[in-house]
Amino acid sequence: MKTEIITQRLLSVKETAAYLGISPRSIYNRLGRKSKNRFPIKPKRVGRLLKFDRQDLDRYIDSI
Repeated sequence: MKTEIITQRLLSVKETAAYLGISPRSIYNRLGRKSKNRFPIKPKRVGRLLKFDRQDLDRYIDSI
């Protein structure tokens, strides 16, 4: 997998997965309504796209 430096504030699901070191499918599975283990960060909607705020991700990482 290619390593990239992410500088934008809103990240796509794929970029978020790369940032956290997990698969995009894991994020989608944990965003579902019936998920027992919900994803801890609520995404923002930009049109039809799901975006995650990098600052929220950093706060989550710091809290672990």
